[in-house]
Amino acid sequence: MKNISVIGAGTMGNGIAHVFAQNGFEVQLIDISQEAIDRGLSTIKKNLDRMLAKEKIDQATVDATIRRIHSCTDLPKGVAQADLVVEAATEHVDLKLKIFQEIDAHAPAACILATNTSSISITRIAAATKRPDRVIGMHFMNPVPIMKLVEIINGYSTEEEVTKAVVDLSTSLGKIPVACNDYPGFVANRILMPMINEAICSLHEGVGGVEEIDTIMKLGMAHPMGPLQLADFIGLDVCLSILRVLHDGFGNPKYAPSALLVNMVAAGKMGVKSGEGFYDYSEGPKAAKVSAQFA
Repeated sequence: MKNISVIGAGTMGNGIAHVFAQNGFEVQLIDISQEAIDRGLSTIKKNLDRMLAKEKIDQATVDATIRRIHSCTDLPKGVAQADLVVEAATEHVDLKLKIFQEIDAHAPAACILATNTSSISITRIAAATKRPDRVIGMHFMNPVPIMKLVEIINGYSTEEEVTKAVVDLSTSLGKIPVACNDYPGFVANRILMPMINEAICSLHEGVGGVEEIDTIMKLGMAHPMGPLQLADFIGLDVCLSILRVLHDGFGNPKYAPSALLVNMVAAGKMGVKSGEGFYDYSEGPKAAKVSAQFA
């Protein structure tokens, strides 16, 4: 596999494109507007420059990586020569199903179709195509250029040779692939999201404040980031979406999202991306302070 198409130039998509291009692959970065692609390319350039400043890469690597990324706003054209397509669009099932139907219609027959979804059923996505045996989950962690894990999720019909190819490919990127099976939330978010939700419930019930809850989890459990700050970083809307997938998929009330989380998302408090969540990011993520509503 040499030609990679990445659909979505947002946070995850541009990170995925960056990692493939840095490791020698030709990448088509696809989005619905050139403006969105330009924002993604700008982020990639900033991340490469940061790595250069830390002497993790040289200028030749920066230049070669940028040269290997090609922008495209026409999905059929962008996937026409792909060996692998990685979809990294917004975490909405109807959108993903529509995208996969279009990819399936225009990508080469041998092309593997992967989704970066963090919780949506791979089997359901695969069923929207005529090649369910060649559809797989390839869940990168954020930030993609730094985080080592790639959660590889087998759908009901995913062929063993496809899984092996994607595992080997992930390893070639310097990542550590770990395979699991297709159940709501897979492994990472099935365990992570209930923890985040419980932290939000604890805050809502007055068990502890934002800083207290995060400090206890950081110092007591050796977590690099507290669950409330992590929720802000992930995006409270994304957390809510994943919890709803878990709740709907298992039908178990233990996965029901906190009423506080629901209200915050309804109010537009999404975390870092909106400038406020459990913390206030008006002065930048590194200068975060507890939001006034929780202080």
